Amino acid sequence: MAKNIQAIRGMHDILPENSALWLSLEARIMAVLAGYGYQEIRTPIAEMTELFRRSIGDVTDIVEKEMYTFDDRNGDSLTLRPEGTAGCVRAGIQNGLFHNQTQRLWYRGPMFRHERPQKGRYRQFYQIGVEAFGLEGPDIDLEVIAITRRFWKVLRLEGLQLQINTLGTADERLIYRERLVAYLSTHKEMLDNESRHRLQTNPLRILDSKNPHMRELIEQAPTLMEYLGEASRRHFEGLCSGLRSLGIDYVVNPRLVRGLDYYARTVFEWVTDRLGAQGTVCAGGRYDGLVEQLGGRATPAVGFAMGLERLILLLEQQPESLPVGVPDAYMVMVGEAAQAAGPQLAETLRDRLPALRMLCHCGGGSFKSQFKKADRSGARYALILGEEELNRGVIGIKPLRDDSEQQQVGLAGLAEYLQAHL
Repeated sequence: MAKNIQAIRGMHDILPENSALWLSLEARIMAVLAGYGYQEIRTPIAEMTELFRRSIGDVTDIVEKEMYTFDDRNGDSLTLRPEGTAGCVRAGIQNGLFHNQTQRLWYRGPMFRHERPQKGRYRQFYQIGVEAFGLEGPDIDLEVIAITRRFWKVLRLEGLQLQINTLGTADERLIYRERLVAYLSTHKEMLDNESRHRLQTNPLRILDSKNPHMRELIEQAPTLMEYLGEASRRHFEGLCSGLRSLGIDYVVNPRLVRGLDYYARTVFEWVTDRLGAQGTVCAGGRYDGLVEQLGGRATPAVGFAMGLERLILLLEQQPESLPVGVPDAYMVMVGEAAQAAGPQLAETLRDRLPALRMLCHCGGGSFKSQFKKADRSGARYALILGEEELNRGVIGIKPLRDDSEQQQVGLAGLAEYLQAHL
């Protein structure tokens, strides 16, 4: 017998019993985004590899170690998207979305990174992201953070902490980088192997190290805040003032640098201690230079992305936040006349009650076998239609989740009955 083919390591199936939660999560998030006036953009899963090298940075972990890159039949180097911002910017430039315009966009879909799989971290993972273009003040930074706070309200998620920082401008970071490298170089013996590699390539990422043996060294390092110019300081202070005015609690984390080269000024993360090592639930920031870097006109921009798998894990820890994915009703049809009339009745009900979740039995079988399947479906009610009921113009309604008695309701009033009881 041939060996069964398994899913690729780090890539998983979302089974029907879990899909209701995914659908509910996505629907609630999309409703929030619509309320803020953001529009969806859909970009390809694969892009030219050069797009990510130029945007994310050659010396980042993503480009160096994690991208799924391959040559197509034309010899072009393509990469499955490891994140959504670069493709969104590429689409905006290519389609003229940024010329004398502001854009508030969002996207969703799978991303791909060849990482070590673990709970909350996969090689194919799903993100929803938001990008706003053409607005340079701290007010738009505040808006995108307010959107994330509203997500948590709508999802009834608790225990999330907002951490913010500023990375200043490219020139300010260059000065700071020199000071940071000088400091770390005098303590090189305290750096781990990964940090020694980053010392000359991407030293700011050392500040994000999770190595506990380097914690004291990192805490005593100079901070970027000391090297900010007046404009960057005003921008950050404006954001902090806006957060306070909206009642959004935050913590300034001077070691928060994010892992992508394109960030500047505002960066932020929502973190939790409920997911073990995968504590970041949502992250983003400002990337004013990226559009110009990829060939467009200079355009200020800010955005964020969040992994849906981690949100699912948090929702599963709070059962009161979970949606019910079972059907409302299961229609049992016994006899040829009932089997012929039942589908017509079901379509009429769906016309009148668009939100009704109803399964109609298929495949024939006795009343007993159909009723067992109705019970196993998890439906709240069994709708029982036999030839006798059909001749009398009624249908039986049997509650399946409690001990209530079965009732009979006229077919003409069935939609009203279900609407009142569901």
